[in-house]
Amino acid sequence: MNVNGIHFRSIWLHKSNPEIVQIIDQRNLPHEFNIEDLTTVDDVISAIRDMHVRGAGLIGAAAGFGMYLAALEAVSKSDPYKYVMQAGLKLKTARPTAINLAAAVERQLNSLSNNLTVKQMISYTLNIAQAIADEDAQACYQIGIHGLELINNIAKQNNGEVINILTHCNAGWLAFVDHGSATAPIYAAHDAGIRIHVWVDETRPRNQGARLTAWELEQHGVPFTIIPDNAGGHLMQHNLVDLVLVGSDRTTYTGDVANKIGTYLKALAAKDTHVPFYVALPSSTFDWNLHDGILQIPIEERGADEVKTIQGLAHNKLTTVLLTTPTSNASNFAFDITPSRLITGLITERGICEPNQDAIFKLFPEKHKLD
Repeated sequence: MNVNGIHFRSIWLHKSNPEIVQIIDQRNLPHEFNIEDLTTVDDVISAIRDMHVRGAGLIGAAAGFGMYLAALEAVSKSDPYKYVMQAGLKLKTARPTAINLAAAVERQLNSLSNNLTVKQMISYTLNIAQAIADEDAQACYQIGIHGLELINNIAKQNNGEVINILTHCNAGWLAFVDHGSATAPIYAAHDAGIRIHVWVDETRPRNQGARLTAWELEQHGVPFTIIPDNAGGHLMQHNLVDLVLVGSDRTTYTGDVANKIGTYLKALAAKDTHVPFYVALPSSTFDWNLHDGILQIPIEERGADEVKTIQGLAHNKLTTVLLTTPTSNASNFAFDITPSRLITGLITERGICEPNQDAIFKLFPEKHKLD
């Protein structure tokens, strides 16, 4: 991703001090572009919990680097191994829905043992953190390649007319280490000269679409229009959407998808209007142990203030304003489940498949568990 012509990943090590992890603080985008230093595992936990970073892939990468910072801190502890193990448990509780967080921590923990020196733990955790980040970026790049083929086929059917794609929330570069999942095919198609226009759901209550996706698309030069969350069905009814393309925070091996609240409603509208509905995700977002998304995927509930307030720019100053009466009750479910029956296909780094157990395991045969 380029920001004002300069390439950035969403997380990286400080160039002159590799004991500092740097991130883009997403809370004040698009009005302020701030780089934040993380120096402790508690910094990483706060960044994940309070959404300085968000998105399945980036949360996983941040957790990987959090374990590296924990190993650095362990130098001064009486029992370094125990300290790193406890740090991993704390990291896993930062946010519950995205599978990438727990998977990254487990990958780090599985590489460690009590007979390692602190220096070895630092080396191991750093190498794995960097591997997690690199793998995420590469997977998203491959998603772009496979998604480009899908969009190109639609373009041929439309005889070169503009392809209108509807997104929900932010499954872009800011949600991963680079390229994004749902945005990777969009960027690839735009770069290939295919005429693209994106309908960007605002995505209340935190407005990740209006604040983040729109900003990303603008940086890349992709035409877009921000719409209220509830406008998608109307657009589909009037043949103004050729493709719905969303991301995922956790997907079962049977094809049920947990994504930002409101995704299920878009899938229902797409099904009713015969608009193809695709989910783009790296394989790190599959939960290979879950078969029923509605019953088994934990749904995070966040604070009511996110619903009752909104942040914006007023008189060149970031301001939070109250939308409701101070005593209003509000509920804030962060995700919902889209059943596989409503999904046309899954775009992964290995290709596109139908959202069912047989097709998914055919693409990822090493994940199939024999009875």
